[in-house]
Amino acid sequence: MGLAKRKIESEPIYTEAEYLALEREADERHEYLDGVIYAMAGEKTPHGNISVNLVRLISAHLLDKPCQTFTKDMKVRSGPLPRWRQSTKGLYSYPDLVIACGQLKFLDDYQDVLINPTVIVEVLSNSTEAFDRRQKFLRYQQYLPSLVDYVLVSQDQPAIELFHRPSPKSPRWEYTAVSGLKGRLLIPALKCPLRLADVYYRVTFPAAAPAKSSAKPAKPRASKSRKASAPVAKKGRAVPVKKRK
Repeated sequence: MGLAKRKIESEPIYTEAEYLALEREADERHEYLDGVIYAMAGEKTPHGNISVNLVRLISAHLLDKPCQTFTKDMKVRSGPLPRWRQSTKGLYSYPDLVIACGQLKFLDDYQDVLINPTVIVEVLSNSTEAFDRRQKFLRYQQYLPSLVDYVLVSQDQPAIELFHRPSPKSPRWEYTAVSGLKGRLLIPALKCPLRLADVYYRVTFPAAAPAKSSAKPAKPRASKSRKASAPVAKKGRAVPVKKRK
């Protein structure tokens, strides 16, 4: 999931400290981007089903391993750390899944803002896909050196994309895309295999619209007769027929 659509020009500017104070008292979740607070968009049923399936599959794989899985209530901070309490430059996001391996590092004693994720998984939606793919991923690359795998999961079709870097310090990201319910994907940092049939368990996809035929209808042939051909009927007038993780 990601930021709900709003007009940034009309929003007041908050420091990171002000955002955290408000968020820790709020009943609903909000994300923070460069001084502006955004309400989180709601999720549709397929989004929720996919998220639950991913949590189940990845958490089961990580049993007895030095990695922990966090879901939608764990914030991730990506931004410069110096003078963060007065800063308005940074991103606080709520990924659909966050996995951290090794010792956990939090922003402060509240332990609700993770700063060293190993894997981040986002279930895409129409309203947030562009932000998840571009600005959010750029922030993750720039400010999260611990991040090794970034996984984008479609909710409209069985398709998963993986951005992986061989090591946390590597500037190079490798791209893998898998589609179809028979597909499989490995999350390298976790050595976790995912079958798309399991990821999309109990998810119903919208039926594809039938393709329009480009063939033109054949013109009727006049019947042969010794008499004059029958007149062709005149054509009648056509009657016009008249989204949220």
